[in-house]
Amino acid sequence: MSATRGASDAGAKTELLVTLIVGEGAVERLKAVMAAVPVASVVLASPDGREMAAGDVLPLISIGQAGGAAMLIRDDARLARTVKADGVHVSAGDDIAARYEEARAVAGGRAIVGADAGRTRHDAMALGEAGADYVAFGVPGFVKERETAFERQIELIGWWSEIFEIPCVALDCPTPEQAAHLADAGADFVSLEIPTGMTGADAVAVAQSWRDAMAGGGDETEPE
Repeated sequence: MSATRGASDAGAKTELLVTLIVGEGAVERLKAVMAAVPVASVVLASPDGREMAAGDVLPLISIGQAGGAAMLIRDDARLARTVKADGVHVSAGDDIAARYEEARAVAGGRAIVGADAGRTRHDAMALGEAGADYVAFGVPGFVKERETAFERQIELIGWWSEIFEIPCVALDCPTPEQAAHLADAGADFVSLEIPTGMTGADAVAVAQSWRDAMAGGGDETEPE
């Protein structure tokens, strides 16, 4: 999971990162999506924030790695190391730089360790200086002014991709239209969350709409 490009290449090589909520039917959803569209990376996440067991994620890691995707565990470096995942994703929040360092120490130097800087340039630069393999910008669920927050996200991605070579990930993308704008802003990866309860066919349809939108680059429409 790596990408390096300048702003002039924005939207040209944006790849799909799937955030897969682990639960019943997750294996079928992942198989279907991996067979239908190119997926660069998959972040495995608990539906309720509780720790996941090795048995919950091992089949998913096998499927993803066999399909060429980098498999990451959200916020559990020890589990990532135990199941031989490719790395760990550190969620946004307080002490993000310290939590990144802790995850790196556990996962090891060869693992992919990236983190969500949320909505601050300061945290993003701190993560970059600490050696994060990617820096992500998301829109936390508690944020009420969603439109303003998404505009800020696009601004941050444009700023980061213009200046830094460390790959940039756009998280919490709600629609294919927004995916197009994030790709056009310079995101190297745009995340699609696949929740529990979604059918395999629906997951494929949504993933295809994300891919199609990102390929278009979002040049012809403006965010609503």
